[in-house]
Amino acid sequence: MRSIQELMNLEGKVAVVTGGSIGLGYQMAVCLAELGANIVIAARKVDRCQEVADELAREYGVKTLAVKCDVASNEDCVNLIAATVKEFGTVDIMVNNAGLSWGYPTLDYPVDKMEYMFKINAIGTYVCAKEAAKVMVEQKKPGKIINVASIGAIQGSPTLEAIGYGASKAAVVSMTKELGVKLAKYEINVNAILPGWFVTHMTDRYLKMGDRNAAIPLQRYGGDEDLKGAIALLASKASDYMTGQLIIVDGGVSAW
Repeated sequence: MRSIQELMNLEGKVAVVTGGSIGLGYQMAVCLAELGANIVIAARKVDRCQEVADELAREYGVKTLAVKCDVASNEDCVNLIAATVKEFGTVDIMVNNAGLSWGYPTLDYPVDKMEYMFKINAIGTYVCAKEAAKVMVEQKKPGKIINVASIGAIQGSPTLEAIGYGASKAAVVSMTKELGVKLAKYEINVNAILPGWFVTHMTDRYLKMGDRNAAIPLQRYGGDEDLKGAIALLASKASDYMTGQLIIVDGGVSAW
């Protein structure tokens, strides 16, 4: 029987993290590098990606690559996986974290903004996932695909006006289950993380408008280390018997 240290060791693995230069993506990229994985940091601002790539290489001794990728562009998503394979020869772990939220009153939410939310949060996730899966299938290698959704995918909010965000993240949840079933025969595990209220560049302004801690059983927002356990589990062999599943990391909000 292998030890848990062996199961969670990612040395030699290649992990791609979209939206990996800041926020939750950065936290997950750091965790994967700590476990020994070589890291591809992808986002729209390639200079910021390069800074993080250099930091991870310096701090953890892993190989890194920075790639400019706007997940709203199908071509960018395809190029991201191609660049990864060109540099490292494979992809073992695909973390679909890049996303966007846009708030507006529900009954007046512009259709074009709704379409854009789906383009980035759902379709971008799908294109990156399928391109990574194609490599895994072709190389006949097990792999891990981890999609980042949100608790907004499984519950409504009485105060947050962002129906496009919740709906598009619900599509990610459905997609995770569908891909999990479809890719199981190839030993590709597809699971999702559903974060709750974390202070990031995307939520900072909204959270400062009012204290939401009273609605969180653990009485605090998610911090800089609170996604590490979930990403470490889903990226490693410790989750080999999990697929199509959702891990909720929300301080207990959805338990109410």
